[in-house]
Amino acid sequence: MPNTARWAAITLAATAACGTLAGTALAAPNAPTSLYAPSALVMTTGHGQSAAATTPQRAVTLNCAPSASGSHPDAADACADLRAVGGDLDQLALRGGVLCTKLYDPVVVTVQGVYQGKRVNYERSFSNECVKNSYGTAFFAF
Repeated sequence: MPNTARWAAITLAATAACGTLAGTALAAPNAPTSLYAPSALVMTTGHGQSAAATTPQRAVTLNCAPSASGSHPDAADACADLRAVGGDLDQLALRGGVLCTKLYDPVVVTVQGVYQGKRVNYERSFSNECVKNSYGTAFFAF
């Protein structure tokens, strides 16, 4: 009986030690702490033809991972716009059925940050505020 108790204690101790070591061995030394790539953008807008010649009049933040958040007024739809074009902001299309005046009052938008782990540095000029807001469904509407 004492031998059985001793073997049980040895087996239990070995299992506990090996289980701890196995768990440690499986963890990568520099493993990421999350399962998604970072997506955090800062967006600015101002009146003018280029960001260099324009003082930003409004700035918002947009985080798309793990869920849509930030100070963007419609973060969920803005992230959906971004996902639909695979993060390529030049692919955001003009929505049909939007009527804008031909008034030339240029508006520049900048987007900087990270989307799905890739650096974003984007600038685009629109002829007026209405045209800016008509690209995508919500991305530029802030």
